[in-house]
Amino acid sequence: MAVGRNPFPNMPPINGIQLGTTNAGIKQTVRDDLLLFEMAAGGACAAVFTRNAFCAAPVVVAKDNLGHQPRWLLINSGNANAGTGKQGMDDALASCAEVAQVVGGQAKQVLPFSTGVIGQKLPLEKMVKALPAAYRQLSADNWDKAAKAIMTTDTFPKGVTLTVEIDGQAITINGIAKGAGMIQPDMATMLAFIGTDAKIAQPLLQAILSKAVEQSFNLITVDGDTSTNDACVLMAIGLSSVPEITENNEHYQAFANAVLTVCKKLAELIVRDGEGATKLMRIVVEQAQSDAEAVRVGKTIAHSPLVKTAFFASDPNWGRVLAAVGRAGVENMVLEDVQIFLDEVCIVRNGGVANDYTEAAGQNVMNQEEITITVKLGRGNCKQEVLTCDFSYDYVKINAEYRT
Repeated sequence: MAVGRNPFPNMPPINGIQLGTTNAGIKQTVRDDLLLFEMAAGGACAAVFTRNAFCAAPVVVAKDNLGHQPRWLLINSGNANAGTGKQGMDDALASCAEVAQVVGGQAKQVLPFSTGVIGQKLPLEKMVKALPAAYRQLSADNWDKAAKAIMTTDTFPKGVTLTVEIDGQAITINGIAKGAGMIQPDMATMLAFIGTDAKIAQPLLQAILSKAVEQSFNLITVDGDTSTNDACVLMAIGLSSVPEITENNEHYQAFANAVLTVCKKLAELIVRDGEGATKLMRIVVEQAQSDAEAVRVGKTIAHSPLVKTAFFASDPNWGRVLAAVGRAGVENMVLEDVQIFLDEVCIVRNGGVANDYTEAAGQNVMNQEEITITVKLGRGNCKQEVLTCDFSYDYVKINAEYRT
């Protein structure tokens, strides 16, 4: 189940990036579950990782290897290699060594990523056996296969492509992501991989990615849980004909905006595919004193099980939204200044239900598949948007049966 139609785009190849997939039988044998990225030498690679204290072994290894000019990414689905102690670290390091042996590179130039069940030993032997097949499948045209190979409970592959014209020349940005549950990013999302042929130095690329993540993946939530394996990687290969992007040239902002756009679109696809989701909810908080205050109010609403279940039932039980705003920790909030809307229908004004609100008007909005909740705090000029989805019966079923 997912909200809206979300077809995978026709993603053009990016010169210098190749992708290969195969089935290693990690948790299932129906579709590919192992992905290998190969990047041309001389490019730059940036990444942002989960802040979960129990971060997975591959996260630890990838963080360390990021400073060694990475050229390969190895991603497996079906097993998170998290909560696995020393064995998990040994397996993550061994997987990098195996990639290096297959491709003829160095283990330190490999970034490993895993997603799936926490607390189970990584089936390294299966991965090692399948690696040569993934290597043989390397192609610049495999973005669709790559997006499918990293899926777990996702119901559709997620991809975004964008072309930016600079001085009459084109820069391409492709991105894929996976994630449907355990989504309350504290850096990025479950897993996202973005590639571009732009030329840009690594420190500047890292700054662009970190800012984009804060304004996209960190403003979505499905269930309020931060994964142990979250990672977002941005690869800039530098083989386009566009001159190098520097912080002081005129093309910097255009490129940064394009990366942000790709991140925002991928983030929205994740919410649309939230486990069991039937509705997409945009929570817009305006007139806040700070961006942080606006995000706090937005996420308090988004994390409320009572709000989320009411939206699943299409029940205009607006008191649940009101209660969430009231407990969001806004100091010295003047209740009479707060306004709350369902789309264009005002439900709260002057400290209580709006005089012109009708249950019928609220019901008409709640029957929609996509709904905007707007909160005007009446205390500043800051505005932020948080994306979330509803809680359905299927969410409970999917997670109750996750390991069966």
